[in-house]
Amino acid sequence: MKALAATSYGSAEELKIIDLPRPRPERGQILVRIAAATINATDIRAVTGGLRGVLDLQFPYVLGNDFSGTVIQVGDGVTAFAEGDEVFGQALPRQLRPLLTSAHPSLSTGALAEYAVFETDTPMLAHRPASVSHVHAASLGIAGMAACSLMRLAHIKPGETALVIGSTGGVGSIVVPLLARAGARVIATAAGERAVTIMRELGATDTVGYDSSEYPRDVDIIVNCVLPAGAVSAAAATLREGGRIVSTVPPTPTAEQLGRDDVAVNVVDWNVDYLPMSELADAAARGELTATIESVHPLSRAGDAVRDFLSNSTVGKVVVTM
Repeated sequence: MKALAATSYGSAEELKIIDLPRPRPERGQILVRIAAATINATDIRAVTGGLRGVLDLQFPYVLGNDFSGTVIQVGDGVTAFAEGDEVFGQALPRQLRPLLTSAHPSLSTGALAEYAVFETDTPMLAHRPASVSHVHAASLGIAGMAACSLMRLAHIKPGETALVIGSTGGVGSIVVPLLARAGARVIATAAGERAVTIMRELGATDTVGYDSSEYPRDVDIIVNCVLPAGAVSAAAATLREGGRIVSTVPPTPTAEQLGRDDVAVNVVDWNVDYLPMSELADAAARGELTATIESVHPLSRAGDAVRDFLSNSTVGKVVVTM
């Protein structure tokens, strides 16, 4: 089979399409013929050496977390899925297991490949709704879970003002319409006419640039999809007294980092706050959860997909089809 892989640590531009044996499912596993998968920041961070010191990769390393495809073989003991089932979800490549604390993490052989094996003892896999395409289903794994988790932590009240930082990313472009549907006045960070137009189409009332000097004042809540804890202080200054922050970026910033002690902060905990993929499937089937797709590339042009992902002008998810 063909797969997008790193053969050594290096830049993302050095990733290659290589030939590997098709993996085989063992007990509790399924083999999926991948229809679509997406590029994620974790992929790039791993292969460029950003996780060294936490774990050392063995090469070749096949990338890919989010996916959609068809089950073609089932291992012993599997009852939740059968051959022919259309499935989607999220699973980290097995080598990233040390990053997770869950007793039963969602792991795979890497989804950016023609075939991949997945563990089934996890809530991170689900049956794909017929009304949701493979491309869109593959875009809802990590980003959809993060967006829904942010909404659960945000407790939005109609009429509140929400500043979304990182709105043009995979998570941000899903959470903007969710906030708008909840009745919030959404202010999204965006640069360039195209990005501004897309944010407004997704439900943003206003947009601002990325420089904190452009942020509005007296915001009720900041939805942070990109800033590290040490860089949140300028954003925190935009909050009204007693405002709140919800974020996908650990660790939780301290009062000292925020420069104030009246702000409630909640950071998504992947081991606690996530929704089962089956709930995302139901929301997607109802049309309540949608992804913005920046571009779609065949596996043979996966290098173009990586370049799109790394581009500052990207809005939403970059998808690779097999």
